[in-house]
Amino acid sequence: IAVRAAGLNFLDTLIIRDLYQRVPDRPFTPGAELSGVIDAVGEGVTRWKAGDRVACMLHWGALAEYAVVAEDQPVAIPASLDFASAAGLLLTYGTAIHSLKDRAALRPGETLLVLGAGGGAGLAAVDLGKAMGARVIAAVSSEDKARAAREAGADDVVLYGRAPFDRDASRALAGAFKAACGPGGADVVFDAVGGDYAEPALRATAWMGRYLVIGFAAGVPRIPLNLVLLSSRDVRGVVYGEFRDRQPEHNAGLVAELFDHLAAGRISPRIGATYPFDRAGEALAQLGERKAIGKIVVRIGD
Repeated sequence: IAVRAAGLNFLDTLIIRDLYQRVPDRPFTPGAELSGVIDAVGEGVTRWKAGDRVACMLHWGALAEYAVVAEDQPVAIPASLDFASAAGLLLTYGTAIHSLKDRAALRPGETLLVLGAGGGAGLAAVDLGKAMGARVIAAVSSEDKARAAREAGADDVVLYGRAPFDRDASRALAGAFKAACGPGGADVVFDAVGGDYAEPALRATAWMGRYLVIGFAAGVPRIPLNLVLLSSRDVRGVVYGEFRDRQPEHNAGLVAELFDHLAAGRISPRIGATYPFDRAGEALAQLGERKAIGKIVVRIGD
């Protein structure tokens, strides 16, 4: 594939520091998603031909001029979708739809609390949650991120301070989450942040609510399990890359569903910033410092 754009994610900053579940051998190229044009196909390949426009998810290797992938990895992208948007869709929105549909079984009318709602995965969860008929509460760290979450359709926003939190600050944040979610609490929590933010969000989870563990931008939390027991809550892990590898046919159906949502105007991926290839290091630094709003994309080809 001649790469036209690479979508960057917080996980890329973890992989380059050997803090992710999978550790690549050195040397390696970061980047977990790309879009581009097929340049050549191998012997026996029948699904694709040179010139086809595709997007693809990898574990790493997308931040390059060319990528070599297996025949079953790419997905065709519609002519109406530009390369930057295509590069920023599959991982964040794939994570969101697998999380909300498969792991949480989110239903219309339920309340969804999204932590880290200003980032790529968080904004995708806000956008898709609204498309699925939920009432969405966005939790963010700044007014700029709050504005982005509202533009994505969030019904209410909670601004949280910077951790670490003492006991009083933790309880106060739990109270803010509960006040925004309503007396019943959040039916589903989408947590890509972790750290000291996790326990307040779990306290705000409803009876038999589903707490989705997406990632740990603020560190791995220690959860008191009595909070799980007391309201019959579920804590459910989400590893989208592993799911994609283990159940490719099911994932293909989810991706097709995303493209249907996109064509119907029910979702609208937000590109927060686009960088040229020679400034990819700056793009990764922006993610590592948790300053990014929406998706960060690096343009590579013409």
